[in-house]
Amino acid sequence: MIDAELDAGWKAILSEEFKKDYFFGLRNFLDEEKKSHLVFPPEKLIFSAFNLTPFEDVKVVILGQDPYHGAGQANGLSFSVNDGVRFPPSLANIFKELKSDCNCEIPLSGNLERWAKQGVFLLNATLTVRQSTPGSHQNKGWEQFTDAVIKLISEKKENVVFMLWGNYAKAKVPLIDEAKHLILQAAHPSPLARGAYFGSKHFSKANEYLVRKGKEPIDWCL
Repeated sequence: MIDAELDAGWKAILSEEFKKDYFFGLRNFLDEEKKSHLVFPPEKLIFSAFNLTPFEDVKVVILGQDPYHGAGQANGLSFSVNDGVRFPPSLANIFKELKSDCNCEIPLSGNLERWAKQGVFLLNATLTVRQSTPGSHQNKGWEQFTDAVIKLISEKKENVVFMLWGNYAKAKVPLIDEAKHLILQAAHPSPLARGAYFGSKHFSKANEYLVRKGKEPIDWCL
């Protein structure tokens, strides 16, 4: 069962989702998919974002779309890659913006676990993908699950920063209570956005908001 790897706190909060028909369908789809294809990330890493950032610790949400579909890349955190993996273009641009915004040196590793452990919830809308086939696990149930996650964070927490990059992420705005949380929107960091992401200063804006709300800021430098 895929949710066997999930943090107990999140499992309790999301218990109703696991009982719904769509989630049974998702489980069945993944079981069949694994019989004939490689699926990323490995099963024990599918819920890394949840296990590294317990619900009570969530301060910032950075929403991605799909896990990376190349061998050894995806580690269950949006935009993040395993140690030793070359930075995908979007992640490279995130680090360029971080240097401009917060004067952080470009790190040696693209593994964002250090952010996750500080309360940055690095959530992909779809938590799995078939090797070399982007978008292959979309519309199988993951989006319904992660939409429920976003709504629960919005409803049960206060003063969370949501970073929504690109049109796909921006479409999640209706799930979030703007009266209780800060929503930061920008272009996607992909090179396809032709640099429109640069200058958004979301990292410093997030910290300014957290400090204003009496919370510890994030040390974004890796």
